Amino acid sequence: MKICVIGLGKAGLPLASVIADSGFDVVGVDVDKNKCEMINKGINPIPEELGLDELISKHGGKKLKATWDYNKAKDCSVFIVIVPLYIDENHIPDFSILESACRSLGKIIKKGDLVVVETTLPPLTTETLIKNWIEEKSNLNGDFYLAYSPERIMTGYSISRLKEFPKVIGGVDKEGGQRAYEIYKNFIGELSLVSNARTAEFIKVIEGCYRDVNVALANELHKIANEIGVDFYKARGYANHEYCHIHLPSTGVGGHCIPVYPWFLINEMEKRGKFDYTRLLRIARELNDGMVEYWAEKIVKKCLEYNKPLNEIKICIKGITFRRGVKELYHSRNLALAKFLAEKGLNVYVYDEMFTKEEIEKLGLKWIESKDADLIFDCFSLRLIVVS
Repeated sequence: MKICVIGLGKAGLPLASVIADSGFDVVGVDVDKNKCEMINKGINPIPEELGLDELISKHGGKKLKATWDYNKAKDCSVFIVIVPLYIDENHIPDFSILESACRSLGKIIKKGDLVVVETTLPPLTTETLIKNWIEEKSNLNGDFYLAYSPERIMTGYSISRLKEFPKVIGGVDKEGGQRAYEIYKNFIGELSLVSNARTAEFIKVIEGCYRDVNVALANELHKIANEIGVDFYKARGYANHEYCHIHLPSTGVGGHCIPVYPWFLINEMEKRGKFDYTRLLRIARELNDGMVEYWAEKIVKKCLEYNKPLNEIKICIKGITFRRGVKELYHSRNLALAKFLAEKGLNVYVYDEMFTKEEIEKLGLKWIESKDADLIFDCFSLRLIVVS
């Protein structure tokens, strides 16, 4: 059996490598020709991903062959789709990349083949949009198997997560789910077959909603504690036990996942006129995104303690990625904080160990070594540090 993985990004390439390491021949399809060439030479294009260097060196160009040409995957019988899904400024999903991948797949799929989608989706998408896109290009009317198994990796730790973290899979119909389960259990360490694709989609989305709502709660409790003179972190340490887990506060929630998934459910309920069904999800989104203004106010108040003009104080925002150790800026609230302060006319600089000075300046920001600033705001520890 030969397996095709469509999309060799930070989720797809580790998955393709783990499948190859399990003994399957894998064809990886990606629009980035340079990335494909690197993989086929045994060079890892995602060096920050732990354990991936070894797998690419071992299987790149051998058990794992990368290509930008879908026709080279024609002899595969299993196709895994794991391409990005973004939302626009109105929080509406942009399906263009996913639709293009599914329609291209539809041109090469054969009767009896299996398709498994891993991209995180609004519930009902696999059985409607994806099925229709593939059928329209393939002229196969239900003559292929379709299932859904949401990726559950964490960037930087994808290999270990694929081998150890619980994963679910569900088919558009019972047979599709069973076939997908039988194949996936060969390379996924802990796998559960759920009732259908719709349920599997929902499972992934509500996990993100849980995180978003609980981070919002932590942010709100942190603000209250600060207002009444309580050490939030000490209080949290005593409050947390097997029946209570208060999350850590933050500058908000960033990345491709947690700030995106609640909108899938909010949008669907609003389409159905059930606006009151997602009030908590919407409030959590607003509260987390509003943390930029909260921390900006804290920084300005600290600056007012200096005996010099506000616009002369060198403020360093330390850490602009959405998560420590991951070179990603999508929906980064730390980056948003730096830009917000700069737009207000403050003398803002940025330092992040993941970026060079030139990369920072390309973002339209000023770079500084932390030690040369007057005031540092460490975005990951939420500490204001007075340097001078």
